[in-house]
Amino acid sequence: MKGIILAGGIGTRLYPLTLITNKHLLPVYDRPMVLYPLETLKNSGISEVMIVCGKEHAGDFMNFLGSGKQYGVKLSYALQSGAGGIAEALSLAEDFTDEEKVAVILGDNIFEDNFLKDIELFNRGAKVFLKKVEDPQRFGIAEIKNSKIIAIEEKPQSPKSDYATTGFYLYNHDVFDKIRKLTPSKRGELEITDVHNMYINEGDLFHGFISGFWSDTGTFESLLKTSNWVEKKKKLKK
Repeated sequence: MKGIILAGGIGTRLYPLTLITNKHLLPVYDRPMVLYPLETLKNSGISEVMIVCGKEHAGDFMNFLGSGKQYGVKLSYALQSGAGGIAEALSLAEDFTDEEKVAVILGDNIFEDNFLKDIELFNRGAKVFLKKVEDPQRFGIAEIKNSKIIAIEEKPQSPKSDYATTGFYLYNHDVFDKIRKLTPSKRGELEITDVHNMYINEGDLFHGFISGFWSDTGTFESLLKTSNWVEKKKKLKK
């Protein structure tokens, strides 16, 4: 299985920090943000990784990460023009996957868990990972019935649950066929939630739950919270 880190976008919620650099290169405590998802993939048994990033800061990613040898992985890069959405960014990695199954992680998501066992057992469809949240209006929210996800709604005003779909996904290679069928949402983007609902309609979306710490770092509050968590975790290890 190959890994993909989606690190595009312009990070408007973190202005002015992101006026001169990419969000995923901002520090989370003592390391640039992108190293955390890279570590998650490595700890989950994945050694070949593509980073999809915006062309404005592609050189910064390459100068920092290089070939990936220093971090124990082999890195490739793809460039996303504009903010076309998570699904569009994922589509840019199709050739890289060589028709293998893929593990996809959002570059601003930081997990305490690793996904080694999930990857070993994954054999078809798609799998998402859920975490209970206090602010479900910010996320794609899963509606669950009889222990199955029956729908996912993106940033709902009236959430059907408080279980958010976190930014780690497993897909069979047919995910790229599904992306080609998408039409842009009202935001003008190709939504990954629409891909997941396609899998739901086919009875082929599976889910697990995140037991450890998880946060996206797309706001000042979550960036600070995550940095504080990393600091506390490092102090406990000493």
